[in-house]
Amino acid sequence: MHAPVVTGSGLSTGRLVKLLALLWFAGLALRAPLLAVPPVVPLIHHDLAMNQTQVGLLISLPLMIFALASIPGSLLIARFGALQTLITGIFIIALAGAARGAAPDVMLLYVATLVMGIGMAVVQPALPSLVKQWMPDRIVLGTAVSTNGMVVGVAASAALTTTLVLPNVGGSWRLDLVVWSAPVLMAGLLFMLFAPSPAVTPQAMNDNEASPRLWWPDWHNPLIWLLGLTFGSNNAFFYCVNAFLPDYLTHTGQIELVGAALAWCNGAQLVASLILLGTADRLQRRAWPYLVFGPLALLGMAGVVCGSGFLVVAAAGLVGFALAITFVTTLALPAMLAPAADVHRLASGMFTITYTTAVIVPVVSGMLWDLTGIHWIVFLPTALCGIALTGLGFFLSTRFLRSRSTALS
Repeated sequence: MHAPVVTGSGLSTGRLVKLLALLWFAGLALRAPLLAVPPVVPLIHHDLAMNQTQVGLLISLPLMIFALASIPGSLLIARFGALQTLITGIFIIALAGAARGAAPDVMLLYVATLVMGIGMAVVQPALPSLVKQWMPDRIVLGTAVSTNGMVVGVAASAALTTTLVLPNVGGSWRLDLVVWSAPVLMAGLLFMLFAPSPAVTPQAMNDNEASPRLWWPDWHNPLIWLLGLTFGSNNAFFYCVNAFLPDYLTHTGQIELVGAALAWCNGAQLVASLILLGTADRLQRRAWPYLVFGPLALLGMAGVVCGSGFLVVAAAGLVGFALAITFVTTLALPAMLAPAADVHRLASGMFTITYTTAVIVPVVSGMLWDLTGIHWIVFLPTALCGIALTGLGFFLSTRFLRSRSTALS
């Protein structure tokens, strides 16, 4: 049975640690099975005879479902609550993620990936809602910890797939995908056993009495669009690098760098997320993270395309580090700027726009490579995303978010 949680500044140290641990595992469940694919793309590519457009679609499918199912996820949260929605979504991720390994052809691989994406899509708006419910006075900390879980999942799947998992499963990409679904299943079990029931506070009661349980995003709110396009540029940049870096390096005769480049790209995000655990409050609603780290991501992308040897690996690490900073800076905003009863609506609208953007870019990138035969052109849309991230993030921070947060406080 779930015990009620004490919210806000009344959290004991033990309760705070337990809640942060659960948020960390939720973040892990959101990213580990998704980013287990890029390290084995060459194996899947060869085994299922895929072209580059199909590879781009494989990476984009979960993002497409993130866009389509985020709003139904908001409806589920309004109907059943954030906790039950999140637990259900995590179990869907685990089962569908493992089922990908049994797919005999491209179409069934797409189907399993699509179902896994549905689970992820309903978890995503539930997570900031839980952060707001569980620790309304520690939102940035909760977001940074869940993001650290995401980054650990990404880094582990990228670094350990080629060095540990594949050697122990006979080089099978199918068994590799099953292995990376196991920690997701564990996360679901931990939530069932240890997650506290939703708190009942005077503020929550007032929120419920003041308005019905709304779920449809307010598309007239410019904050949704600014958040969605900024976060979408960040995500599209990251997923394109992970999707096409292995085949790009293989095509340029640097296949030996694939494991190291992916490990540094995703491992640098882990370093950034650890730094952010102590500094995230200083970055929130500031313009300079976008002005500094957006161009740094572009610089890293240029190093990947123009460099060779260790320079490629270091440049990939710079991309990962820079994008991690802007990721956390943007992701914490729905819980900070919306009332507790409305976080899921703002988050679902943001994720819909975010992943609509992120779906288009990898597919376009793959098509450009297929149509032109020029390998480096696959990263041209990525560069445009870096420019958009810098400009939109600056506008979001300087022209809108400060006045908006003041009005909501």
